[in-house]
Amino acid sequence: MRANFPVRLGPAEDALIAQLKAAGADAAAERITVAGLPTRRVESYHYTDLKTLLRAIPPLATAANEASAPALRIPGAFNLMIANGAIQNAATAPAGVIVGKAEGGVLTTRDDVLVHINGALAKEALTLTLESSVDPVIQVERRVEGEAAHVADALKIFVADDASATIVETFSGSDAAHVGNHATYLSAGKNAVVTHITIDLSARAVSHFATNEYQLADGAKLRTLVIHAGAGLARTHVFPRMAGAGAHADLTGLNLVADGQHADITMETLHAVPHTSSQPLFKSIVRGRAKAVVQGKLVVARDAQKTDAKFMHQGLMLSDEAEILSKPELEIYADDVVCGHGSTCGMIDEDSLFYLMSRGVPKAEAETMLVRGFIAELFDPIEDEELNEALQGIVDGWLMNGQ
Repeated sequence: MRANFPVRLGPAEDALIAQLKAAGADAAAERITVAGLPTRRVESYHYTDLKTLLRAIPPLATAANEASAPALRIPGAFNLMIANGAIQNAATAPAGVIVGKAEGGVLTTRDDVLVHINGALAKEALTLTLESSVDPVIQVERRVEGEAAHVADALKIFVADDASATIVETFSGSDAAHVGNHATYLSAGKNAVVTHITIDLSARAVSHFATNEYQLADGAKLRTLVIHAGAGLARTHVFPRMAGAGAHADLTGLNLVADGQHADITMETLHAVPHTSSQPLFKSIVRGRAKAVVQGKLVVARDAQKTDAKFMHQGLMLSDEAEILSKPELEIYADDVVCGHGSTCGMIDEDSLFYLMSRGVPKAEAETMLVRGFIAELFDPIEDEELNEALQGIVDGWLMNGQ
């Protein structure tokens, strides 16, 4: 078939193939040689055509000479850094936290080109073992420094039974056309309570890709928040597996995009056993000629009776040129479940805007108030006040840049 219908490869694909072969990842290179980067014909990439959007792949990153300070400051946080794929020296870890290294990738093998590339090119993984509850926020800064570079890095987190923690990952770097491919695997033990937040604050020239995979044991509680607020092209995968009875996940995300940006959150949640629940809630705010994508699939296995899962995506368009694309899906093999999905999209409510303006609030300030109200339910559950304030600051900065 390939001889009769060869795939026409572009510069990005040629560069990826060369890098993968140089790393000894012949199987991953052959996949791209045969199929190329995914196009609209690949269902999970229907709205994010990588063959069209990803035009070039820069050289693999070399060691960073000097990494900058974290792009987001969270007072009191325990800070770790991965710069250009390499783990940097860390300060003394808080009680109950063991920091280490492991070789290679961290993700479960699945049929996804970004997962394959990360597994092939990530040389080392930062490991965090949380043996007990951790009080300070753990912040992992993942940076790409210097001239345009291609980076694949990895983070693996184990949270012990009955432990609790808040982990924040921020993605940033120099103002160059980097391509970042980041992987995070998080395993939550029995009755663990974990908040995991990932924030893209990269420069506009960057192409940012991240895959977050979660494994939840009996009674584990997980809250996630993905924020896209930087890169010109961004896509984050969210792959939770509800593996223990009583496990619950609040899966949330926010696309903040403006002129020329394309941001995609793609989620697939697997309810693998009975008596699990999830509540995915994603929001997109778009201004100018930009595009936000949210794809959400809930998969309920044959034996996963008594599953309770509901997906919702809400979009807010701040301009006539804004584009928001939503694709909710249910794949249910059990017969005793409560599952649903929904999606809404629209402009700022004119009645609400008129109400505020009629009481002396300037139009720009009134619009800002309504946007903050729109996203409040994503941030309100974040109990750490300084972290919550830092997240609010990201939204405020985005709003100010558009005024």
